[in-house]
Amino acid sequence: MLVDRLLSNLSVRVEPFALCQLSSGWRMRLPGPPDVMLHYVLKGRGAVRGPDGEARTIATAWLVVVPPRADHMLETGGSIRDELRIDTTPAGPPVQSFIAGSASTSDLVVACGVIHARYGHSLGLFDRLREVLVVDLSGIPQIPAAFEGIFGEQSSAVSGSATMTSALMTQCLVHVFRRLPREAELALPWLMALKDRRLVRAIDLILDDPAADHSVESLAAAASMSRSTFAERFVAAFARSPMSLVHHIRMQRAVELLELGTLSIDQVSSRVGFASRSHFSRAFKKHTGASPIQFRQTINAGVLPATSD
Repeated sequence: MLVDRLLSNLSVRVEPFALCQLSSGWRMRLPGPPDVMLHYVLKGRGAVRGPDGEARTIATAWLVVVPPRADHMLETGGSIRDELRIDTTPAGPPVQSFIAGSASTSDLVVACGVIHARYGHSLGLFDRLREVLVVDLSGIPQIPAAFEGIFGEQSSAVSGSATMTSALMTQCLVHVFRRLPREAELALPWLMALKDRRLVRAIDLILDDPAADHSVESLAAAASMSRSTFAERFVAAFARSPMSLVHHIRMQRAVELLELGTLSIDQVSSRVGFASRSHFSRAFKKHTGASPIQFRQTINAGVLPATSD
């Protein structure tokens, strides 16, 4: 089953959430962070507008998935008269509140936050998402309880909070993928690719050992396909060639290893399949915008540079 495969290989990290509260007739403009942003409607009814300007209705217990780097808007009421612009993503703890209008007259209350959800720690679940998704999660009692738990953990920030919030968000994402409408599946073709066991064999081979001497031929053989068929289906699913994805996963794994800080740069280079440190450094800088040394310095300073797709 697709959901079972996702769950067994899923890693989730949750950034601080905020409460976005809107009075009738108000609009809230929100920035598009480098990773996907979620909005869970705690109360009321309104609309979300993505970069295309199309209004999508949202209501209590509905979840909105906003593509990476997509500026968007929340609004409520029949006629918009006022607007609040938010220029930063939520920061905490404690949980922040953004109020458009008056908190005492809020007609729409939404939990807003950024998540990092990856398959095999390297493939972003929503990397190819280009439009706002709206999923009706009403009638699932675990969802309100999960968000209440996330807010509780992020408000207290006690030991183990990060692990607990990741587990609660993973539970929510499982319900999301159970209820994805057909058009959403078409917007995320690589998820559909996971239903093809032959492609999965090749993907898991890359994820299990990104440093191996992979080639299109070896991966096609693992998938029991001809080279041309494998390459065609791979590009259709991931919008990149097999070797481009191998390179991407190697760089993502290098980021993880550098963040851990237990290996030298030479060791990281070797672990992700580079025989030359200089070659690795050039590739890493192209991927992240920083050399491995600069990246490690930013980690030590508590600042994470954004990586490319």
